[in-house]
Amino acid sequence: MKAVQIVAFGKPTEVLQVADVPDVGAPGPNEVVIALEASPINPSDLFMFTGNYGYRPPLPSIVGAEGAGRVVAVGSNVKHLKEGDHSIVPFGSPTWAERIKVDATWLRPLPAGDIKQFAMLGVNPATAYLLLTDFVAPQPGQWVIQNGANSGVGRAVIPIAKSLGLKTVNVVRRAELVDEIKALGGNIVLLDGADLPKRVAEATGNAPITLALDVVGDTGTTGLLGSLAQRGTLVSYGAMSRKAMVAPPQPLIFKDITIRGFWLVTWLQKATPKMVAEMYDRLVPMVASGSIATPIAATFPFEQVTKAIETAIAGQGKVLLTP
Repeated sequence: MKAVQIVAFGKPTEVLQVADVPDVGAPGPNEVVIALEASPINPSDLFMFTGNYGYRPPLPSIVGAEGAGRVVAVGSNVKHLKEGDHSIVPFGSPTWAERIKVDATWLRPLPAGDIKQFAMLGVNPATAYLLLTDFVAPQPGQWVIQNGANSGVGRAVIPIAKSLGLKTVNVVRRAELVDEIKALGGNIVLLDGADLPKRVAEATGNAPITLALDVVGDTGTTGLLGSLAQRGTLVSYGAMSRKAMVAPPQPLIFKDITIRGFWLVTWLQKATPKMVAEMYDRLVPMVASGSIATPIAATFPFEQVTKAIETAIAGQGKVLLTP
């Protein structure tokens, strides 16, 4: 079968190759085989290709972190999935292959919907949900502030926060994104800048904000820290600026602010199958209804993976591989 492998660490457009690899074979008793229909290229993939991510797979290895497809074989103990069902591929299973064999313990058949959007369910919506629920107990009516609101996670934060009764302050770095993020349901959308805390206070009526979500780093962190209330929490889950956080000591000291980090891999390593299933059971209907959706820039077959990577780096929307 065809698969995309990483053969070295370096420039993302130069370290991948399409290869013929052994078929995954028949599923074990608790496994299913999924024929991939779509899998996105995520920023974390690009970081991993350079060797600057939280792990390095052995070389060569099949890559890709999430996706969705059709179940084509079912293990003898699997009663909740059948051949022909659609399913997501569990996060962490190398997905850029024509077929993937996975443990089926918490998988569920997907409802009707856009398979390309379901292919992007595993990482960003899950991250958004956990950012909103794992650090500060969400109380209806409270505010949360995030930067990178136009990112995949940022777009998911808005409808998930709404479903939890939360209100969002959404920070973007380009003026043309303001109306777009408002149309998604963002309560307040502001351009980043040195006076961000002042404008946040004015827009929210000085409402206390106890949770900030930082995917940018650099001075983007500064504005979020200045907008947090006493004993607030800032969660860092990315560094889109590719620069270190700028975190002045004053808000940390005088407002007793906590900075935490989040990586979905770590959460999944500790989570029980029941916890994982319950999380995705909440998110699947939101994707099916279209309330969680990510703009797609282009799709490519495996054979055009280099062009796909180039398009993903350009950053004009999500790029998917569709073998």
